[in-house]
Amino acid sequence: MKNIIIIFTGGTISMKTDKKSNSAVPSLCGEDILKLIPGMDSIANIDCMDFGIIPGPHMTPEKMMELSKIISDKSKDYDGIVVTHGTDSLEETAYLIDLTYNNLKPVVFVGSMRNSSELGWDGPLNIINAVTTSISEDAKNRGVLVVMNNEIHCAAQVTKTNTSSLDTFKSLDFGPIGFVDNNKVYFYFNYTRHEHIPTKKIQSNVDLIKCACGMDHRLLKFCVDSGTNGIVIEGMGRGNIPPKMLSGVDYALSKNIPVILVSRCISGKVSDNYGYEGAGKDLTKRGVILGDNLPGQKARIKLMVTLGLTDDLSEIKKIFEENYY
Repeated sequence: MKNIIIIFTGGTISMKTDKKSNSAVPSLCGEDILKLIPGMDSIANIDCMDFGIIPGPHMTPEKMMELSKIISDKSKDYDGIVVTHGTDSLEETAYLIDLTYNNLKPVVFVGSMRNSSELGWDGPLNIINAVTTSISEDAKNRGVLVVMNNEIHCAAQVTKTNTSSLDTFKSLDFGPIGFVDNNKVYFYFNYTRHEHIPTKKIQSNVDLIKCACGMDHRLLKFCVDSGTNGIVIEGMGRGNIPPKMLSGVDYALSKNIPVILVSRCISGKVSDNYGYEGAGKDLTKRGVILGDNLPGQKARIKLMVTLGLTDDLSEIKKIFEENYY
């Protein structure tokens, strides 16, 4: 059998209901969780490591980068790696690992939408499916994967779409790349494109601003004056912003601060095919960089990783606009 390590970082999958507060709280370490999942030793030789019992919103970019280094180190000794994670930030951590991990061996992220005290706790099946995926030869060289609700997704594409549904994780542009059924892994197609940014550090001081009608320059100017190293703007539609925001964009660019443009829409890529004031063409002429189909939270992660490699605006533009998925 193959040798797999499960790195437990926390999240709902490690929680149970506290009777006094009647709310879910972090409670279970890795071994506690594995004791609740029968038959794991028949799938692979399993080792476990406790990275922490961290609720999803408590995860930080610095902890993500620490986890990335651990995963790269552990990949030397194991055939595959599974990481349990809180679902609120799972897509961000998985994507950061995807950008910084450079190995053919599978890395699979997994979580649960229900805690261990609830009926229908989805944690055990999700972990079994994640381990099953991690030992599959077909899972190699696909970048970081996310396995939830029997589906297999690319970390670069998947996002949490619902606050409570078991099928919350979806890849809205391309769909899942495979599924797990009866302890067997099936991939729909051989999609193996993987972007790697060769850095061992990140610049986490990056801000995210979401556009809405009538917004002006104030948030942008505040971010610049507060010392930001980069800004991601979630524009409207194909990547358009209210005209009153433009002076803030120009202010950031005048300070050589990279400004990345994505869309607040849940799917689709940004484009510079509109030419009016504040539209994509106007913004790119000013020096704004297009962020393809990434949602704001992932574009922010990518900019953090990119700034760990370079602060040259032309190089940042190349990384964002010439490495589309």
